[in-house]
Amino acid sequence: MSDQLKINSHSFRLVKGDITDLEIESFVYYARNDLLLGAGYGTAISVRGGPTVQEELKRFGMLQTTEAVVSSAGEMKANFIIHAVGPKFQEEGQEGKLRSTILNCLKKAEEEGIKAIAFPAMGVGFYGVPVKTSAAITLKTISEYLSGDTRINDVVVCLLDMREYKPFHEEFMSISGV
Repeated sequence: MSDQLKINSHSFRLVKGDITDLEIESFVYYARNDLLLGAGYGTAISVRGGPTVQEELKRFGMLQTTEAVVSSAGEMKANFIIHAVGPKFQEEGQEGKLRSTILNCLKKAEEEGIKAIAFPAMGVGFYGVPVKTSAAITLKTISEYLSGDTRINDVVVCLLDMREYKPFHEEFMSISGV
């Protein structure tokens, strides 16, 4: 499944699948503060990317909420992983922190010269961000960013299953005016 929108000359699309298996220049991983690759996508990154990814992350130490860093993607199809520490478990200011986290990922991609980036359903699942909240903030923040002056050409939001895809699709359609 895929939905696509052009904002200025930039491609913005939704896809359903496994973000760690996408053929794209970079993807965002919703990381822990200590940057240890835990369960879920962290395990996929460890297995598919190999030990070099976790080794690279040791140089960054602890991150604060909203911060992001870039590592290689090791043996994965992507070239880079943007490790972003977003809000967790209904913490105060969750929506503003989620927006800042997404913006920091986009800015970090720009700093590194990255032209294509994939985002997951930011904070959904283990970290407790409601899927509708994630959809509204993620899609609005990215579309506003692409409306400005950016060198990023392609942004994908990769959703694991229909539970994530449906609310993101509904929000995406409202942004695209369909």
